[in-house]
Amino acid sequence: MKTVWKIVKWLLISLVCLFILIQLKRPARTNPAVDQSQTIEAHTQMTPQVKDILDRSCRDCHSNKTEWPWYTNVAPLSWWITDHVNTGRKDLNLSEWSKLDKDRQGKKLRQMCDEVEDGAMPLSSYLPLPPKAKLSEQDKKTLCDWTAAERGRLSGASQ
Repeated sequence: MKTVWKIVKWLLISLVCLFILIQLKRPARTNPAVDQSQTIEAHTQMTPQVKDILDRSCRDCHSNKTEWPWYTNVAPLSWWITDHVNTGRKDLNLSEWSKLDKDRQGKKLRQMCDEVEDGAMPLSSYLPLPPKAKLSEQDKKTLCDWTAAERGRLSGASQ
């Protein structure tokens, strides 16, 4: 029995040391400068309701305005969250909306609606951390109605 406790004790000590050691590898948690003239707000006719939805449910992973809570300093969670933010920004960055051509903007608007309707966004793994990010059915309808109107406005402007 003494041997088992000795193994457990050394295993716990090893795990604590490993946890401390991995804290040394810190990913870059960046928020590049935002040029307000390039944002989605500057290039669309956005209602306050839509802005609120995007701010609380999309901004952290899909803009350069990420809020980095304390737990994003703790590895390995910090690695995982930073990777999600970097991937989200690469897929769609609301802070750099004007860099997309009109056709791509229309496709991204359609994709926004499709992914919230399907429950793919916000990611289910993201929702427990900031529960305010969860979208209600009304939020989804508001966002989809807005994306449809913006796609219509874009196609009208292209003609």
